[in-house]
This record gives sequence, structure tokens and C-alpha cells, in this order.
Amino acid sequence: MDAMSAEPLQALLERAFPEATELSVVDRTGGGDHFQVTVTSARFDALPLIDQHRLVNAALAEPLRDGTIHELRIKTRGTG
Repeated sequence: MDAMSAEPLQALLERAFPEATELSVVDRTGGGDHFQVTVTSARFDALPLIDQHRLVNAALAEPLRDGTIHELRIKTRGTG
């Protein structure tokens, strides 16, 4: 399990949410395994919070699956 910088995660999210008006990834501890992600997207407008978070988890499936991400805090918002 290698530490990951925020940039590869940012790239995964940008590919998954190209329409996002806000997208950020913050390494909360500096250790490369605890992240806070924020995504604002019109895609979330009609979705319950759990489904919004599922979309983010799906976009980050590989680093979550292989244990690269130990903790993930997610903030999502619709635009409408």
C-alpha cells in the first residue's frame, strides 16, 4: 500500500465529473491516505446524498479497493 498524492485522485474525479463546477481533493493528514473530497455537480441535483456519495466512491473505486485510500470524507452538492 503506497501513499497517494491528491493529484491522481483529482484526475479520477475530473474524468468522472467533467461537468463539476467545484472539485477538490485535500490530503487531510499529509500521509497520503486520508482524503477530503468536495464535488459540486448538476448531476447530483435530483439524487439523495447516499447516491451522490456512491458515484464518488465508484469514481475512486480502485484506490479504495487496493487500500491506498484509508479514509475518505466526501462532501457533495448539486447546483440547483
